[in-house]
Amino acid sequence: MKEVIRASGIGKKFGETQALKDIFFEVNEGEIFGFIGPDGAGKTTLFRIITTLLNPDEGEMTVLGLNTAGDFRELRKCIGYMPGRFSLYQDLSVEENLNFYATVFGTTVRENYALISDIYSHIEPFRKRLAGKLSGGMKQKLALSCALIHKPKLLVLDEPTTGVDAVSRAEFWEMLKKLRQHDITIVVSTPYMDEAMRCDRVALIQKGQLMLADRPQKIREGFGRKLFAVRAPQKYRLLEALRKYPLTETAYPFGDSVHVTIRNNIFDASLNEHLVRSGIENASITESEAGIEDRFLELMKNRI
Repeated sequence: MKEVIRASGIGKKFGETQALKDIFFEVNEGEIFGFIGPDGAGKTTLFRIITTLLNPDEGEMTVLGLNTAGDFRELRKCIGYMPGRFSLYQDLSVEENLNFYATVFGTTVRENYALISDIYSHIEPFRKRLAGKLSGGMKQKLALSCALIHKPKLLVLDEPTTGVDAVSRAEFWEMLKKLRQHDITIVVSTPYMDEAMRCDRVALIQKGQLMLADRPQKIREGFGRKLFAVRAPQKYRLLEALRKYPLTETAYPFGDSVHVTIRNNIFDASLNEHLVRSGIENASITESEAGIEDRFLELMKNRI
């Protein structure tokens, strides 16, 4: 496969804060490559280096065979970037924003309309509306249209669906899948684990360091212990009780349950007895398949 991005020992500091440390990864042509990590993990800093907005203090970043530090003018013509915060001109209309970005890149909306038609068709009826008056989902589609209007080879999306409703999120990912038909490589960060499963490969990042990069299913399969999902009506009380159980290794809240690992990977009647003594009756305990979140937390615990 042709390599689109190669990061070799990337490091970046802001004063005394180490934002990125010794980052190595590569992204291949046509991939949807995802980054997962909490706020402050270094995702945005890394994306700004990829898009030539920042230079690394250490290491080398190459994109499309060019160095991001020295070849930034040429690279910016080939990259589409959608930052986490809506950054278009809110006092311009939908079509004015789109025309402006097309002009900046020396093209026209008509020339590349086929590339954005599936996306832009959702908001075209509102083309005269000011961008600042759009809903979250419509802003998202406009920002993506503007990022694509110059037909980039690489599309970089920094948490593009944060704060958007579930239906708009699903639509957005269907649009991303269709972009593969146009030979566009996509790098995306997301806080949503269901979106991570839609990526070809995922990198887990924490405190500026890359913990693991692999196919989503492979990451899940790497979970090293049996996992149990425990459910009861009083979830916070249940979590406290589970963490006080002497054989509990880890206990984290997940949705309507608490995910628990137990020493020796087995539980017996003593767990139920402990919960009853803690005032929790009729708790449901079932073995569960680990998700990417569980693997992420396991890796963090092992590092600590």
